[in-house]
Amino acid sequence: MKRNAVLTAALVCLAATGLAGCGEQGSDEPFAGQSADDIAAKAVKATRDAESVRIAGTSKPQGAPQAMTVDFQVDEQDNCQGTMSMKDAKADVRQAGQSAYVKGNEPFWQAALQGQPGTDKAIAQLQGKWVKSKPGDSSTQGMCDKQSMLAAMDDDKSERKGLKRGETTEVEGKEALTLTKEQGDGEKLTLYVATEGEPFILKTVTQGGKQPGEATFTDYNAKVRVEQPPAGEVVDPAKVSVSG
Repeated sequence: MKRNAVLTAALVCLAATGLAGCGEQGSDEPFAGQSADDIAAKAVKATRDAESVRIAGTSKPQGAPQAMTVDFQVDEQDNCQGTMSMKDAKADVRQAGQSAYVKGNEPFWQAALQGQPGTDKAIAQLQGKWVKSKPGDSSTQGMCDKQSMLAAMDDDKSERKGLKRGETTEVEGKEALTLTKEQGDGEKLTLYVATEGEPFILKTVTQGGKQPGEATFTDYNAKVRVEQPPAGEVVDPAKVSVSG
């Protein structure tokens, strides 16, 4: 009797579901059964493992007079191109392998040279030119190193512990799951993680705290094509004259 009852129940289930199967069905919920912390860990890994990414955003450290805005496309081969600005100071940056170039406006060079002797004469020679520099120098440090740009996500893993799952939303046309965390100092962190394909981070937002800001992450694994500036537009900083 018991065996027949089980068989009957199975047949009823098959008929009711159109032979689609019985028991627990798959969930449409993104990252079903995974904790917010686990999702964040996978998102950080996927983002750091990507061949390339475009990062655009703003940041205003506590006490800084103005926010810094950046828009950089970088890859694992030290190729990058982008812009950075703070108030009136703006600069374009290119790097192909071991060759890095910066083209800044007058306010940018004023800030970079900080009133050193001969600043005005130096700036006159730098206007409209690409200044060749070594990768990682003080003017572009970290900007063209993909792993350096993303290292903060993974330096202190405790910062991405204790996250909570939120609602799904859209970032740049892609569906994303929100993960949030509130710190004791009034800081709130929100991560937006792609729900389809690789769990890439699509956006981060930090409200309050010592360094509020936000950044979007797009163009994952896209080819970064960097053109070397024309030779006639390149200046060797070592040859810039500041005397006489």
